[in-house]
Amino acid sequence: MKALKIIIFVIIMGTVSSALLVGMNSFTEPMISKNEELKLKSAVLDTLEIPYDKLTALNIFKDKVKVLTADKDKFFISNDGTAAFEFYGPGLWGPISGVASINSDLSTIKTIKILHQEETPGLGSRISEHGFLKQFRGKAFMPRLIFMPEGKASANNEVDAITGATGSSKALERLLNGVLQKNAGLLKEQLNK
Repeated sequence: MKALKIIIFVIIMGTVSSALLVGMNSFTEPMISKNEELKLKSAVLDTLEIPYDKLTALNIFKDKVKVLTADKDKFFISNDGTAAFEFYGPGLWGPISGVASINSDLSTIKTIKILHQEETPGLGSRISEHGFLKQFRGKAFMPRLIFMPEGKASANNEVDAITGATGSSKALERLLNGVLQKNAGLLKEQLNK
C-alpha cells in the first residue's frame, strides 16, 4: 500500500512538473525568439558598421539592410554593397559561430564578429576579442586567408594567430576560409543574375 502511494505521488508530481515546464516554454518562446532575432540583427548591423541603438535596431535593420536568400543561405546587404552572413563550424573544443561581412569587391573582409565560441578561456577564447578581430579588416581571403605566428603577418592575406592557441587558430582559419570563399561565390552568382 505504501509503495502504491509513492508511485501515485511520483506520477502526479511528474505530470504537474511537466505541465509547468510546457507552460513556461510556451510563455517564454516568443520572447526568446525576439531576443535571438535582435541578437542576429544587431550583429549584422555591427559587421556592416551601421549605427544603431538597442531600441531602434530592428527598424534600422529593416530600413538599411536588404536580405538576399540563396538556397539555405541568407545574405544581408547594406546600401554600400557590403554583404554580411552568419557562419557556424567546429572549433577546437566546440562550435564557433558569428557574423562576417565582406566588402563589395567580394574578395576582402570588412569585419568579423564572433557570437559564440567554446575555446579555452584566456587562450583560444581570444578569437572573440576585438583586438584579435580588428586585424581582419581589409584582409584578402582569395585565394585564402593565412594565419601566421604572432607578429609575422605581413601580406594582405595574412593575420596573426594566437600564441598558445594553435588548435583554435587553425580551426578558425579553416572555418573562415571555407565560409568566406563559399559565400563570396554564392554572392557573385546571385548578383550576376
